[in-house]
Amino acid sequence: MGSAQGTTNRGASLPRLNSNINRVGTGFAAFLSPPGPEVIRFTVGQPDFDTPGKVVESAKASLDRGETAYTRTQGSPELCQAVSEHLTKHKIQIDANNIVVAPGCKQAVLYAMMATLDPGDEVLLLAPAWPSYDGMLKMIGAVPVHVPVKRDNYHPDFVALEAAITSKTKAIMVNSPNNPTGAVYRPDEVEQLVALAVKHDLWIIDDMIYATLVWEDYGYTSPTQFPGGKERTLTIGGWSKGWAMTGWRLGWIGCSTEVANAVKKVNASAATHVATFLMPAAITALSLEEETQMMADSFKNRRDVIYDLLDSLPGITVPKPEGAFYALCDISGTGMTDIEFANRALEEAKVQLIPGSLMQGGEGFIRISYATSMDNIKEGVRRLKLWLEGLR
Repeated sequence: MGSAQGTTNRGASLPRLNSNINRVGTGFAAFLSPPGPEVIRFTVGQPDFDTPGKVVESAKASLDRGETAYTRTQGSPELCQAVSEHLTKHKIQIDANNIVVAPGCKQAVLYAMMATLDPGDEVLLLAPAWPSYDGMLKMIGAVPVHVPVKRDNYHPDFVALEAAITSKTKAIMVNSPNNPTGAVYRPDEVEQLVALAVKHDLWIIDDMIYATLVWEDYGYTSPTQFPGGKERTLTIGGWSKGWAMTGWRLGWIGCSTEVANAVKKVNASAATHVATFLMPAAITALSLEEETQMMADSFKNRRDVIYDLLDSLPGITVPKPEGAFYALCDISGTGMTDIEFANRALEEAKVQLIPGSLMQGGEGFIRISYATSMDNIKEGVRRLKLWLEGLR
């Protein structure tokens, strides 16, 4: 029998996908695939420490108590209060009622964008910027505007920032300590960023995820400390980097009451809340000092070692990293593109790197993560040195 009328035509086309999706890149994914055991990896941006035992035990105890049901959407009152108190260590004053705990710092950044931006709004990114910012903005229909930082130290170029502002500019994204550059903006620079935002009536989205990992005496500086900064800044951070909790997916966002109410709506629709049994563990983490200081001291020591080693490589220029655990190296002196450099380093030197052109404004650079053992750092740079010297 012939097919009945109304039967679905299997050859018919499907509805189209979200038109923004094709504009979203995949970030570092192509260069993060685990290589063979013979390769030294300078790619993964996560601490090589285990989560502190006290944090793990706190989560276990919460499970044993049966804390697995729904709870307050923005996070328990105790957790939001702990975040608020933690932020005071960085001279940030945000009421606990205006704290929202999200499934990771990345999710918190997305919430900030969703709460403050409309399709077509432009957002200034200090380039090269972490590629997820670009992808998030494109997903919601906003427009990333990549403004190159100064090439000698990766700090903001205020002339370029001013020139990039249009009638559509709505926000500026700040990430200090910075991924991928390792730069930490000086207090006077943060004050100047705030003045720029006030002058042009911009939101400031401040990603402080690496705030506990600063190697300069002036430390992390919050935009909320300067006139006009507190009311227009969305402060975002999390537990991933400073507490070695990347897989726990816990982040926070703190802001004014009006913005916090908007973020709460986004979170309620998107995730309800983070896992209930993780909330006591997150509180425990924020109470730790000895463990987090040990990790920070270790990364500072590694920074010192890897900088001295990288600075001796032929054809490579690298400013001294000031925070986080990244070094951004200018490899243009080698005569190779960054993609060629990364591919050949993997094949010929057995060292895995991130090519900078995966980020707009990162052409001619490679990113190295020194969140790996001291032995790997020394051996990896030794291999690069032998390889590069053999090309001369």
